[in-house]
Amino acid sequence: MSSQLKNLSDFSETEIPSAAPFSFGIVVAEWNAGITNALYKGAYESLLEHGALAEKIFTYTVPGSFELTSGADFLLKNSKLDAVICLGCVIQGETRHFDFICNAVANGLTNVAIKYSKPVIFGVLTTDNQQQATDRAGGKHGNKGIEGAVTAIKMAYLAETLNS
Repeated sequence: MSSQLKNLSDFSETEIPSAAPFSFGIVVAEWNAGITNALYKGAYESLLEHGALAEKIFTYTVPGSFELTSGADFLLKNSKLDAVICLGCVIQGETRHFDFICNAVANGLTNVAIKYSKPVIFGVLTTDNQQQATDRAGGKHGNKGIEGAVTAIKMAYLAETLNS
């Protein structure tokens, strides 16, 4: 597994456009709040670090990762955002619930992105255990929230470039 060898949130060799011209939505699942709050902090601070204006970042919470799809849909239907970052955490349990939730969220967010022709970023951890989630929410493998923010900036820039 490649993630065992590096911090996945290291973008030091990547050019990241300025986030200043764009508006972002962040939808955060409340379930596994210790993890999702760390993801949110990483995403929010990364947007600011790359030039986003605080007044152009809109944050909303939903009960769990399954509801991220509805949250993203509501945001894009009722606002003029350039990208939406969806942050959640689903940890494998004893039942197949994990598989159904992960699949539904991935497909749902893809469908919302297609429906609105806007970037909807999948910042959902799908881990086998709590330690893997912690490692990816500011631990030894970086912060998936930072990755989500950088992806949102790059995709908003791409959309603007292609639509100009």
